[in-house]
Amino acid sequence: MKIAILGAGGLGKAAARIIEQKKEIRIVAACDNSGFAIDEKGIKPENVYNLKKNESVASIGKKSFDAIGEIIKKSRIIDGILITLPNLPNEFIPSVAKRFLQNGYEGAFSDPLKKTQAMKIMFKMHAFFKKKKSAYITGTGATPGLLTAAAVIAAQSFIKINKVDIFWGVGIENWEEYKGTIREDIANLPGYSLKKARAMSNEQIEKLLDRTNGILRFRDMEHADDILLKKIGIVDKLSQVSVGGVMDTRHAKKPVTTTMRLTGRTFDGKISSHKFMLGDETTMASNVLGPALGYLKRAIWLKKNGIYGVFGSTEFMPMFVK
Repeated sequence: MKIAILGAGGLGKAAARIIEQKKEIRIVAACDNSGFAIDEKGIKPENVYNLKKNESVASIGKKSFDAIGEIIKKSRIIDGILITLPNLPNEFIPSVAKRFLQNGYEGAFSDPLKKTQAMKIMFKMHAFFKKKKSAYITGTGATPGLLTAAAVIAAQSFIKINKVDIFWGVGIENWEEYKGTIREDIANLPGYSLKKARAMSNEQIEKLLDRTNGILRFRDMEHADDILLKKIGIVDKLSQVSVGGVMDTRHAKKPVTTTMRLTGRTFDGKISSHKFMLGDETTMASNVLGPALGYLKRAIWLKKNGIYGVFGSTEFMPMFVK
């Protein structure tokens, strides 16, 4: 599979590290906001993940004020596109995907999109993607993604689902490795919004983290797990799904274990819960990018089998990338 990685921050670099250990996937294009690199024979993953802090993809390719536009020009060589760009504002990632199709690309996409409102925009483009014979799977990270898919499997034991509770723990040694992801999460804190988080300077974020000793705690986050589970009938109301978590931006060790608990009623009237836990040793990068690449392989499979449109990570199982 020949893929493009849009975004070379913490998630983009982590994707390259994973791909280096896979046999059936190859990076043929990569970009950030300052430059791009394209090579149909393959870009060495180490060239991507070894980019230094504040170093652009331009250092292994070319500078450009429109790196995405340059990749679109060569998109005929790309089977699938992994979008690891920060989604600020909500319209950004949907607009990037739409631009590819408007310029003739027919292929597959995967994104670890998190925000409910952003995903609603993506789903509105379902007919457009069908027309353009392309397949897009959204919400393919850890949550939504891995944990949401686990909830779908867990739901099979029950006749009626009462609630789904997701609580995650993330440990990051240096917050600047995942600036885009952390900005999106900050928008969920009391008194903050996407607009405010986007406008914050690195210095302002540092001050926020100093006040909290590097710990960020979240409750009732705007996470698209709710619409993904409602879309396929697991829950009837968005309020039945809750997402929260704790992020330590100064230590790699997870502050809490990531869990998904689904509670429901069985056919014989019993109330019970299934609990799915992620190993504390698995990093955010492993739990986000592994599923995202697995879902990208599924999206490529959908495209090859003539199934087009925009789908959520709860609608198909990811495939395993060997």
